[in-house]
Formats: sequence, C-alpha cells, structure tokens
Amino acid sequence: MTTPRVLFLCTHNSARSQMAEAFLRALAGQRFEVASAGTEVTRVHPLAIQTMQEVGIDMAGHTSKSLDPFLDQPWDYVITVCDSANERCPLFPHPTKRLHWSFDDPSQATGSDEDRLETFRRVRNQIHARLRQWLENLEEPAL
Repeated sequence: MTTPRVLFLCTHNSARSQMAEAFLRALAGQRFEVASAGTEVTRVHPLAIQTMQEVGIDMAGHTSKSLDPFLDQPWDYVITVCDSANERCPLFPHPTKRLHWSFDDPSQATGSDEDRLETFRRVRNQIHARLRQWLENLEEPAL
C-alpha cells in the first residue's frame, strides 16, 4: 500500500499552504507524503513562522515553492487553501481528488503588529481545526 500524497496550494506559498503542510506533518506523522506550493513564489511570511512556533511547530527551514515542479507528480489530494489558487489551479495529469478550503490571507492583514499577529493566529487555528476534521473523516470506516 502506498502512502497517500497531499499537496496544499495557495497563491504565494507564504502562509496558509505552508501552515497546512506543517500541521499535517505534525498531526499525521508518516501517514502522508505532504508538500505545499504556490501559483507564484515569494517567501515564507515571518509571522507564519512565528505563529506556528507558538504551537511548537518549526517552519524556519520552509521555503516558498512554485507549483510547476509538482504538476507531473501523482497526488491523491490537491487542497487549495485560497480562492485565487482554486480558480487558477491547473488540471493535474494523474487522477487526484481536489478539495477547496477557503481561508483569509493573513499576509494581507492591516493594523498594528498585534492586530496582524492575531490575524495569523486566527487563520492558523482555522487551518488546524479543518485538518483535524478532515483527518477524522478519513479515518471513518466505509459503510
């Protein structure tokens, strides 16, 4: 039996998809092969790294990656975590299950440093909750 492969996709691969990748690794260990990518490449947002560190997950070594090298690979799940990536997501040549989970872009948050940090925390917590729910549903036996 092969390990299921999951690709998280957002626009810049700077926050949401990076957090989802890191959370799935932390929650499911070796049960999945997981990666993240963006339709555009930027950098991993420092507040994404900081807020994940607050929950004990180190993303310091993560880098923003383009979707292009992942297109020809087989993925069991491609999960878009922003509306823009969902609209721009190309067709993958191998059979895959596409899921769309829309989260606000924390990197677009405005206000004080504390306001921006709170936005990252809120989105982080939403991603964590959605992944836990998804994993629980995957573990239900087939009827």
